[in-house]
Amino acid sequence: MIKLRRSPLARKIIVFNLLGLLVLAVGLLWLNPFRDGLVQQRGAALIVQAELIADVLAPPIPGVDLAAAGPAVLDRLGLHRGVELRLFDAEGGLLATRTGHAPPPLDPEALRRTVLTDSLNALWERAAGMLAPDDGSGSAAGDQRPDGQLLMVALDGRTQLARSRGPEGDMVYTVVAPVRATGEPGTPVIGAVALSSAAGEIDHLARSEREQMLQVFLLALLVSIGLSLVLASTIATPISDLADAAERGRERSARQVGPGRVRIPDLASRPDEIGRLSAAMRGMVAALYDRIELNEQFAADVAHEIKNPLASLRSAVGTLRVARREDQREKLLDVIEHDVRRLDRLVSDISNASRLDSELVKEREAQFDLIPMLRNLADHLGRDAEARGVEFITDLPSGPILLTGLEGRLAQVVVNLVVNAISFCEEGDAVRLWARRRADRVLVVVEDTGPGIPEAALTKIFKRFYSERPVQQFGNHSGLGLAISRQIVEAHGGVIWAENIKPTDADLASEPLGARFVVGLPV
Repeated sequence: MIKLRRSPLARKIIVFNLLGLLVLAVGLLWLNPFRDGLVQQRGAALIVQAELIADVLAPPIPGVDLAAAGPAVLDRLGLHRGVELRLFDAEGGLLATRTGHAPPPLDPEALRRTVLTDSLNALWERAAGMLAPDDGSGSAAGDQRPDGQLLMVALDGRTQLARSRGPEGDMVYTVVAPVRATGEPGTPVIGAVALSSAAGEIDHLARSEREQMLQVFLLALLVSIGLSLVLASTIATPISDLADAAERGRERSARQVGPGRVRIPDLASRPDEIGRLSAAMRGMVAALYDRIELNEQFAADVAHEIKNPLASLRSAVGTLRVARREDQREKLLDVIEHDVRRLDRLVSDISNASRLDSELVKEREAQFDLIPMLRNLADHLGRDAEARGVEFITDLPSGPILLTGLEGRLAQVVVNLVVNAISFCEEGDAVRLWARRRADRVLVVVEDTGPGIPEAALTKIFKRFYSERPVQQFGNHSGLGLAISRQIVEAHGGVIWAENIKPTDADLASEPLGARFVVGLPV
């Protein structure tokens, strides 16, 4: 809960969940459908009741005076408390008035109420009083007598329902109905009855309905808050833990806390986006640490590789100072020149290797045809091979093979493999470049008839600065070519491996016929 109080996301989840519920409750209260239903039902009941009373007041014998018999009939009627009944003659004069004292079938004041709902109800009525438009019903006269126009409607033989407000502002509904001579339709109208509901009866019933709705709303509000807290804890808390772990990693980078790996919470078991985020962050952090370790190892390897020619240079320069014979000085100068070229080549290859990662990310991939690229490389590299007395053979399909990637980088891979193969060949050997489409992959293969690869070196040759070459080629290669090639191929989602070419149906321990490098790229 402490984290929830400090979490803006948790607060947003709770507020947004409550806003929907609040809008729904306010909309229902504002539309007030139960009040409209109560008004219609009560109005219909008053009309039926007024017409029944008018039929009862109709004289059973023609000629009987309504003023004499009417009040006695009114005394026998059991009117509910607060209901007022008035009897008028044919000229609109008031003959009698009766007020009910019988208890109503449902006492609104006896309904269950709470202090909280009373407070909310009072607040709602105050807001509704300020915002709701005036319904146009004015206060009735002090004697609650219907106005002349309404009474004239009843004396004309029609039943009419009207509403007004009492002295305290409560709504009062009044029905006027004609009293006919014999109670039959079409007979002369001898008077009228006006039946008024108890003051505020509808308001009290509507209030009780509103209070029940407010109680349901409060219960739904508590449930919504509880569910929002649960939802916020399942979302905001793990995200906060992930953010805290990331911030600790940033502080460790700034040397503000002790060393050690940043531990991202393992939430991969969750079947949602947070589980995916946790797994992705853990994978990203692991990849970053692997990259850091590789960079540290690379820096150590670079220092080691540079240290060797520097030591040779220091020794040659020191010896040159004391050399007496010219032939010795020339030999030492050759050593110095060789080491300088070796250093230059090594620094250039290291620079290319260190920039490769960022360049692979920045460069934009595009679709290209692999076959024309291989033919152009074969024409250029074939001349270099022929100059060394090495036969260069190509076997490429006639149709196109479309790939999506960095054409220049993949060309660099092919050049590295072919140049590497040529460097291991002697005069009379051969190098073969071929490519084939296999299902969803394309294979680019470089074979040579050189001495092959020592079995122990097959798993090492793609490591940085590893070189397995004859003594006469010492220092001519940095050992980064195959490592760079593997990095480029893997960045394209492909694989690269090396193997020896064995004689067919011969002993596997026999001498290899050459070496084979295979590059597999997705199509």
